[in-house]
Amino acid sequence: MIEKSRMDRLRSGAPATGLLFNPLSGRIRKRKDAIRRALTEIPGAVCREVTNAQEINASVDAFIDAGIDLLIIVGGDGTVQGVLCHLFATQPLAKWPMLTVVPGGTTNMTALDLGISGSPESILQQLRDYLLKQTPPLLLERHVLCIEQSEAAKVYGMFFGVGLIARAVIFSQSKIKQLGITGEIYSAIITIGYIIGLILGRRHGAWAPVQLSIIDKGIELHRGTFAFLFASTLDRLLFGMRPYWGQEQEPLHVTFVRQQSKRPLRSLFQLLSGRGDLLKEKDGYHSCNNRVLELRMDDDYIVDGESYRAASQDGPLRITAAGPISFLVANSANADS
Repeated sequence: MIEKSRMDRLRSGAPATGLLFNPLSGRIRKRKDAIRRALTEIPGAVCREVTNAQEINASVDAFIDAGIDLLIIVGGDGTVQGVLCHLFATQPLAKWPMLTVVPGGTTNMTALDLGISGSPESILQQLRDYLLKQTPPLLLERHVLCIEQSEAAKVYGMFFGVGLIARAVIFSQSKIKQLGITGEIYSAIITIGYIIGLILGRRHGAWAPVQLSIIDKGIELHRGTFAFLFASTLDRLLFGMRPYWGQEQEPLHVTFVRQQSKRPLRSLFQLLSGRGDLLKEKDGYHSCNNRVLELRMDDDYIVDGESYRAASQDGPLRITAAGPISFLVANSANADS
């Protein structure tokens, strides 16, 4: 719940505003100067540039100490994730500033799910107009994934993936990002990576499936080899896809595909096109909505494009829904989405 005084200042168009700007984000690197000029047009805003977790943490702390009402995050999913991790670790939700995102990263799934699309400069223009015109804010709520395991710090984010999804993202970070490819082209290459992984089937090594167990209340529900598994609190993913079909009224969307699934390529296209409800669990496809997901595995996983490692000796990897938190969307930005 956002403090009433903060909401009043947002509605009046006179919030204390902080700008967190990551010049190394994928869509920003080649247009830093133009974006910096756009940042100066946000009325009364204080801007801090960040390029790593330490700088994000220090800047968020400085903004909190200054009592800002609105924090504008100009960067990609990884920058948003860094802010969320630090806020959850240090502040009760009632003390958080309102958050809004200017999509400057490589995939920008969080911003796109909120209906925020366009170039960073155009989104900043829309935010400037919103603040100057004192337009009532549009607020959207989203839960946040909390990923935790014994002996490791909690990780917060919007998208968790393991198996071929993690393999494709990690591969792309080492090979594709070096070419400066971002946006939908980058997303398309990752998606092709999933398909290649399915075509390669049982291959070991870089495109191997994942061995894991899915546990509920201490009981092992599923165990075996999975092509991929993902969990998200976002309504839609890359290209507006909604690749889950659970009916439970819970915030954590979970989908997995077993390695020995039937008709993998045809079924993958059904899943990506939003027709996953046609897929059957007996054929290796499952989707549900949960509040808690526990996995036991020894493998890499990704959260919002950042990679981590799970070790079964440290107990199950536990994923829960935290929040919800509120995001501000300028009305003009939402209308254009």
